[in-house]
Amino acid sequence: MGILIPLIFIAICCIIIWKASDGFEVSSEYLGRNLSDGVRGATINAIASSMPELFTTIFFLIYLKDTDGFSGGIGTTAGSAIFNGMIIPAVVIFAVLFSKIASEIRVSKKVILRDGLSLIAAETVLIFLISGNTLYWWHGFILMLTYGAYVTYMLSTMSSVEHNDDEQDEENEDDDDQSQNKSFFKSLITLDLESLIIGDNKINNKSGWILLIISMLVIGSACLILVAACEMIGAETYSLPLIGELNGLNIPIMFVAVILASAATSVPDTIISIKDAKNGNYNDAISNALGSNIFDVCFALGLPLFLYCIFYGPISMSPEIVQFSSELRILLLILTIAAFFVYFIGPKMTKLKGFILLSIYLLFTIYIVGRSLDAEWSNVISNFLSSLYNLIT
Repeated sequence: MGILIPLIFIAICCIIIWKASDGFEVSSEYLGRNLSDGVRGATINAIASSMPELFTTIFFLIYLKDTDGFSGGIGTTAGSAIFNGMIIPAVVIFAVLFSKIASEIRVSKKVILRDGLSLIAAETVLIFLISGNTLYWWHGFILMLTYGAYVTYMLSTMSSVEHNDDEQDEENEDDDDQSQNKSFFKSLITLDLESLIIGDNKINNKSGWILLIISMLVIGSACLILVAACEMIGAETYSLPLIGELNGLNIPIMFVAVILASAATSVPDTIISIKDAKNGNYNDAISNALGSNIFDVCFALGLPLFLYCIFYGPISMSPEIVQFSSELRILLLILTIAAFFVYFIGPKMTKLKGFILLSIYLLFTIYIVGRSLDAEWSNVISNFLSSLYNLIT
């Protein structure tokens, strides 16, 4: 009972984030309509779909106001990055090939090299930057600058895009025809933000930004509930009105965040990538996952760290948090490099590659569970990762 209630809260958060991500998709597609193939997925789509990670990290810091809060943020962003790098491409492959939408999936090697190497570079910066026991505002600032450099490079090297206004208008008219049949009450119950905000009108820059912002606020509210649910699961005991005191798992919140919070906040990335893939935009589908990881590692972690240290001062981490966060960051880099080679080797994204990526994530999940239970075999892996981290830094 003590674990079931927060798990129900997390499931509700997943549904809210899932429904609100439709508004993200509509607004990001319109606002990024002039970006070239692969660039939209790595910038507009990636930023929009990674808002849950940003909100969750902010709320972990503000809600807990201690090193557990920051460790929850690291767990969410790192876990989400691993989820995005393994699960999303695998789901995209299976969604396209098993449904026979297309006979093969080909992703530009240029896109894989560009976004894959950028992600590896960002994770390397994270490893060397956060290597001590105390974190300062300039740590977050450097992470944000790293993401700014990536976006600047993406936009400066973007090729021109031919945009057909007539086709865009026809798509908008089709969307309008569908929205006319939905009542306000039904749209509210189903969280159809597009119908609520845009209605029967055509989307434009103003309504697109309004839709994007309101979608972020809805997802932000869900993330606040998500953080509270994660704290309940990690706590020894917690209290609820009308129910009383219940037992949690009594484990560090970082372990909870790296699996549950990261998966819940990755729902928009997954949905947008699947829809891109079903429309034949394979470059955007993969670049959204990789671009989201760069955003998570640099901005979703950097901005909350920067703001928290500005208002509350430096963050001092306990030796246990330092050790596990170091292990997690080096493990993130190792798995990212492994995924990069899975993407890059061979001309196509095949079912075998999808199964390999799923297997890697399953092994990662087993390790995290074992680590949270202090299993002997997981401690052997932990010591190896710590030694590797010390060797690198």
